[in-house]
Parts: sequence; structure tokens; C-alpha cells
Amino acid sequence: MSENKLKVIILSAGIGSRLDSPYPKPLIRLDNGKSIMQYQIEGLLNYVSFDDIYVVVGFKKDLIMEEFPNLIFLYNSDYDNTNTSKSLLLGLQKLRGNDVLWLNGDVVFEASVLQDIIKFKKSCMAVNVAPVGEEEVKYILSSLGTISQVSKSVVNAKGEAVGINKVSAEDLPLLLDELEQCGDNDYFEKGIEKAIAKGLKIYPIDISDKLCMEIDFEEDLKTVNQLLYRTNL
Repeated sequence: MSENKLKVIILSAGIGSRLDSPYPKPLIRLDNGKSIMQYQIEGLLNYVSFDDIYVVVGFKKDLIMEEFPNLIFLYNSDYDNTNTSKSLLLGLQKLRGNDVLWLNGDVVFEASVLQDIIKFKKSCMAVNVAPVGEEEVKYILSSLGTISQVSKSVVNAKGEAVGINKVSAEDLPLLLDELEQCGDNDYFEKGIEKAIAKGLKIYPIDISDKLCMEIDFEEDLKTVNQLLYRTNL
């Protein structure tokens, strides 16, 4: 039997109001001149082709589509009333039978972050063990070493879930079922937690030693630009 083909979903439908940008967050320029999404795509192309990358768009979708004409786009027409659970659902519904890596459209990461996630044969989630604040998505582990909780409200967190995840083809139907049960305003992490309660095992991939950061606020953007400069990435 041939290996499942890896597909990628980039969640880029949101308005990104906290950054007060007139553009979708994925199009925000880094100091190296590249947009966040351009930086993501360049990293992804080390492992997949343009034909494997699906982008869920919504807010000012034409701007993203014009900048990246080689990608496949899915339109969340209700982007201003729904959250990432519904954008991810839209993407995964198209990709049954495949292993699917998905990421938020505002994550800046070095390409090597993807290597361990892609090599790992089971469903997994990129995490770090850094101190976390109120706005970060946090996680804790079960006694088996799998993710047991993942949300912004986790107490006594082990670290941050950084917004890059993979679901195996075998586990995808269960995650789809639980995403369908999520409310419109739920983040996709709610679907993951519901699927964990039904038996999904999702493993942590520790990328603490690599550059991987979500851009939620101006301060995040400043920090990531400094890191890119220092590491010459």
C-alpha cells in the first residue's frame, strides 16, 4: 500500500483585528521584505509542492489570491461570523484520505520546524516549553505523554501550542466529526479536545530550540523580526 500523500492547509480567513492592519495578517511584511505567508510557503516547499497547499481565505481574500496564484484556495464565506474550527473543517472536508498538516496564517517559523512533524507517523502538534501568557494557546500532557488539553484556558500549562499541527489520514474522520459539532466561534483546538475525549491520540513535537512564533500583536512582530535578524533566517 502506498503512503498517504501529505497535504497542507493554511488558515488565513480571519480579520486579525488585534494588529490593526488594513491587510490580512498573512500579508504583513517582515523586515526581510517577505510577507508572513511568503515565508511560510518557502518553508513548506522544502517538503511539499504548490499543488499540495490549500489556503482557507475570507477577509480581503483577493489580496492573498493575487499574491499567491499557484496555490489552491477555499473560501470561508462566513469568515466574519466563524472561527478557526469552521475554516479547518472546510479544508479537511476536501482532503479525506490524506495526512494533513495545518497551520495558522500568522505563524513565522524556520523550515526545520516542519521536519520532525512531517516525519512523525501519527497525529501530532508542535509545542514548546516556554512560559506562556493569557493569550497563548497552552497544553498539558496525559500520563501517556500525549496531549490531554489544549486551549487558551489551560491551567498549569507545560508550554505553548504554536499553531502547526498534523492529523493522520486514519484520525481525520474523528477530527472532522468533532469539528462539525463545534460552535461557530470555537477555535479548532476545541475540536481537538473533543476528539481526544473520543480517543484521538495527538503527540507533542517539541520545537523549543527552533524559531516558531505566532504574530498576534505588534510586540510579537518586533520580536520575530529581531530573531530573524539575529539568526539570519
